[in-house]
Amino acid sequence: MRKALRVARKALSVNEQEYAAQAIAEQLSSFIALARPMNVAAYLSNDGEVNLMPYIEHHWQCSEHIQFSLPVLHPVCQGHLLFLEYASQTHMVKNKYGIEEPVLACQQVVPTQQLDIILMPLVGFDKLGNRLGMGGGYYDRTLAFTRKVEQKPMLIGIAHDVQEVDALPIAPWDIPLDAIVTPTQTLVL
Repeated sequence: MRKALRVARKALSVNEQEYAAQAIAEQLSSFIALARPMNVAAYLSNDGEVNLMPYIEHHWQCSEHIQFSLPVLHPVCQGHLLFLEYASQTHMVKNKYGIEEPVLACQQVVPTQQLDIILMPLVGFDKLGNRLGMGGGYYDRTLAFTRKVEQKPMLIGIAHDVQEVDALPIAPWDIPLDAIVTPTQTLVL
């Protein structure tokens, strides 16, 4: 299933990808505006994922005070993520998967518990909020704390419509999403 869904999202044309990026930027702007987030974790697209740069750049140009951060592979806790502040002038480096991430700087780390919203890429999703990722478990391990606390970031999956499936198998360690945003729908779970 993971392979078929990755093929489907990578098969989208450049125009379909651009449309998805703009449509999701609009959907996110109206959906998230009510929450008035201060700290939002996003991601840089890879492997056919929806591009969030139109959303991020729109907020950089506005007078809104949203601090963006990006996930970085944790240098000590294997299989976990850190979130580092992200701005237009942030120095970037490619990680072991070839994905750009901010250069590790301790003073730029944003504690995961202080994030208001985490925008997460996904390979597949169902209407129950189950998320199929790339298979590494990075987000599930990093967000395992959310099962034990009341105050936690809102977890929003970002996907193309072709990534929806009827049902996904779930494991006890899978962290469910609070919402899923595609170019045509916003599912609040």
